[in-house]
Amino acid sequence: MSRSTRFSRSWLAFGAGAAALAVAGVLAGPAIMAQIEGDRGIAPIASTGDFEVSGIEVNVSGSSAADARAKGWQEAEKLAWQKLWKTNGLGGGTAPALDAGTLDAMVAAVVVEQEQIGPHRYIARLGVTFDRARTGGYLGMHGQVARSAPLLIIPVLYEGGVASVYETRTPWQRAWAEFHTGESAIDYVRPNGGGADSLLLTEGQLSRRSRNWWRLVLDEFGAADVIMPIARLTREFPGGPIHGTFTARHGPDNRFIGQFELTAPSDEQLPLMLADAVHRLDALYTGALQQDQLAPDPSLNMAPQFDAKLINQILDSLGPVQQSAPGTVAQPGAPAAVGAAPAAPAATVTVQVATADAAALDAGMAAVRGVAGVQGVATSSVAMGGTSVLRVTYAGDLDALAAALRAQGWKVTSGANALSIRK
Repeated sequence: MSRSTRFSRSWLAFGAGAAALAVAGVLAGPAIMAQIEGDRGIAPIASTGDFEVSGIEVNVSGSSAADARAKGWQEAEKLAWQKLWKTNGLGGGTAPALDAGTLDAMVAAVVVEQEQIGPHRYIARLGVTFDRARTGGYLGMHGQVARSAPLLIIPVLYEGGVASVYETRTPWQRAWAEFHTGESAIDYVRPNGGGADSLLLTEGQLSRRSRNWWRLVLDEFGAADVIMPIARLTREFPGGPIHGTFTARHGPDNRFIGQFELTAPSDEQLPLMLADAVHRLDALYTGALQQDQLAPDPSLNMAPQFDAKLINQILDSLGPVQQSAPGTVAQPGAPAAVGAAPAAPAATVTVQVATADAAALDAGMAAVRGVAGVQGVATSSVAMGGTSVLRVTYAGDLDALAAALRAQGWKVTSGANALSIRK
């Protein structure tokens, strides 16, 4: 092989590699955009506060298919009333016998979970929803029911070695979206999982301990604390039994609440198993609430705490305030008292921070808060790997704020009522 031939082939290889890099660069842009685009999110159903009883199985016969179905629904209403009394009735004992007309008036809806209809037979698994206003009196429920603080829910699913929250539509997310939270003592805050939710709420969030980061997330969804119901699914073989391990966790420290296991015989029974798991997890969280284990973490409270005794000690150490006589006139050329200067009015300043990660955001907010004259710091937008924007209430000159940040080692760029800082 000649030298010129080797030279030509080397340039061909180089050109092919450059073309491959160019194609990869073109494809990378849509891949990044795809992180927040596409069909994501499941809107949670409205929480009405009605009583829902699910998993009622009936097997009845009738003169026709319609007659068998009507009898099946009436039987489901009776069984659901007995089950509702057992779980929510305050009088104890067995459920009082009610005629069919009274039960029909109390029932708001019948949900068909699974049914088989024959010429003279009806086999089904039904759910019955009772109107709270009409049913509460029979159950002996009067007055207000204590509920928890608003709790953000992050449902994590581990399956096939992959952890998912809102990156894709999962059956675990759907089970929580279809859960009727009205009769629960837990005030669930359920994101729909669309838009930026898939980037903000991930499995990695569970291991974060930064209180500043958690405050940003909770403020975004209007919650006071967070709970993490975790599902781990393993399959014996494709199409075979599915074993699920379900864990209830709570708080930014990922505290353990409880755990249990369930098994679904096949893929068709998986939604029923997950729905049952949601009800059991709700019972675990309700029990934790009754034991005062779901109180919001005090470290998530942004309100500053003042020590009254310390303030009094500082005032006592300063001594009495020196007041001039009413007729005293300041001498020309005499230095003015420092305390006589009026305080600078507070103004809102925009500070942009280069935030490679959550630690960079925490450091930037801490640096701004540490400057004298800063009265408040709030986030306008958060961009991990980009530039986050802070809204700062500052009593002083913008140049003084920039100088104070430079003294802390930050590189500061000044603009029109705005600063840009980075390490």
